Amino acid sequence: MKKILSAGAIAAIVLSACNSYNQVLKSSDYDYKYEAAKEYYACGQYSRAYQLLEGLVIPMKGYDKGEECLFMLSMCYYHINDYETAAMYLERYIKTYPKGPYTELARFYCGKAQYLQSPDPRLDQSPTYAALNTLQEFLDFHPYSTHRTDVNDMIYELQDRLVDKEYLGAKLYYDLGSYNGNTIFGGNNYEACIITAENALKTFPYTRKREDLYMLILRCRFKLAQYSVEERADERFRQTIDEYFGFKNEFPESKYIKEADNIYKQALAKTTKSKKRAPAKTEE
Repeated sequence: MKKILSAGAIAAIVLSACNSYNQVLKSSDYDYKYEAAKEYYACGQYSRAYQLLEGLVIPMKGYDKGEECLFMLSMCYYHINDYETAAMYLERYIKTYPKGPYTELARFYCGKAQYLQSPDPRLDQSPTYAALNTLQEFLDFHPYSTHRTDVNDMIYELQDRLVDKEYLGAKLYYDLGSYNGNTIFGGNNYEACIITAENALKTFPYTRKREDLYMLILRCRFKLAQYSVEERADERFRQTIDEYFGFKNEFPESKYIKEADNIYKQALAKTTKSKKRAPAKTEE
């Protein structure tokens, strides 16, 4: 009996709350809706809050309450994980109220919303570049913000995502190897891999994939030498040896050190054989 009464009481409360919300939603009193929206927002009822705020942003524009309405509406979408809509409203807030009391937070959460939309490295990275721009703008406008550490962390992670995409592209060239169906206009896959990896290192020199990219270059140097015509092989094996020493100096404890050492030994053996084959100079 107590359970039945308890369930009935709960149902009555829920029904009352629904009726109360419907009354607010139908009301033409903007101030009443505004206060109700603030209450719902404070209680974490973001779905209800944003439905009220959607109808208040335009009527309240030009007033102090309008500024707060737009910011709360943005954050409602952020909290319900609709990051695209949240970023859109936050950008509108920044443009409309560039010196408003919520501008710093708006820039931060706009950048974070875009950061959360950054896709898998295998997909188009336009959202990642947009997030990087927004987060960098945040640091430009608010260099001493308490959020700067979080913003820097997001920037580093997004940069690594871009490096991941470049690494996957370089790795694809390496995996294609001596196949020339995709190089009908000149060059080869190993050269393309080296160029892609080197460009990634120039653009993002402090990436966490630095070691992986350097190892990929070393592998490509060696493969390129192996598949070279005799006239160019010796020079390319020497380039492989130079690449090896550069790699070993920077990553002496690398997880790839055994593989790198093996490449070095093979490349060194090839250059040694080349010296033995070289004809002796004759005196004139």
